[in-house]
Amino acid sequence: MANIIRIDDFDAPELDVYVRLTGAQLRRRLEPERAIFIAESPTVIEVALNAGCVPVSLLADERLINGAVKGIIKRLEKMPSENPDGIPIYTAERDILTRLTGFELTRGALCAMRRPVLKSVREICASAKRIAVFEEIADSTNIGALFRSAAALGMDAVLVTPTCCDPLCRRAVRVSMGTIFQVPWTRIGETAADWPRDISLLTELGFKTVAMALTDESVSIDDPALMAEEKLAIVLGTEGTGLSKRTIADCDYTVKIPMSHGVDSLNVGAAGAVAFWQLGRH
Repeated sequence: MANIIRIDDFDAPELDVYVRLTGAQLRRRLEPERAIFIAESPTVIEVALNAGCVPVSLLADERLINGAVKGIIKRLEKMPSENPDGIPIYTAERDILTRLTGFELTRGALCAMRRPVLKSVREICASAKRIAVFEEIADSTNIGALFRSAAALGMDAVLVTPTCCDPLCRRAVRVSMGTIFQVPWTRIGETAADWPRDISLLTELGFKTVAMALTDESVSIDDPALMAEEKLAIVLGTEGTGLSKRTIADCDYTVKIPMSHGVDSLNVGAAGAVAFWQLGRH
């Protein structure tokens, strides 16, 4: 039987993950095996469960218990839990849940899950032909949109540099529509000093590196030599300033998307989608 617990406030410590803990606290850097992320909306929760993510608890609008989250609850009933009564399923009326900042934007459900252990770059890229690399992208919405495009448009894997936004932060997961759990990803480097030095690792793994940037040396994204490369790593930079000069200098290609009407550039999320479509696995 499902462990459904009705709540009338958010003061209980077991609800801290939904109400009071910051993103950094959820990551628990000192105890990574206990780290948590939040999956938001029934659709995203289903995708995360399908990818093997381990649920800790669920918080849902009581009107959805026999509706949109009914199937999720049935799955949770069958899963192991540290709680002897089973995975807790917290529920309340919507007017109570709206006290939780942002809950009204979640389509009625939040699920706390264990953060998966990241694989190494070598493991992630072992059989990959096309990968995306995100350098210092700070906006969680852009990270989520980029992951969604990477999953949809032929990227085999994603690498994020140490200074990137956390791909498992709540907004990034939501914007990605759960595709963060469908495309393999990991971090390249442990500290800011490791990148772009670790571009050499991509070269060692057989990738030609592609810096998406506007310079006098940039070639068009449909350049025949570029299109003929067997393995490509497409590197996209932070909002506003783009890729660092050192990253551009260290990459094999510098590539631009041809523009019309005097437009100089696209948002990194849009640029990523174009690059993945043109250079991905059709």
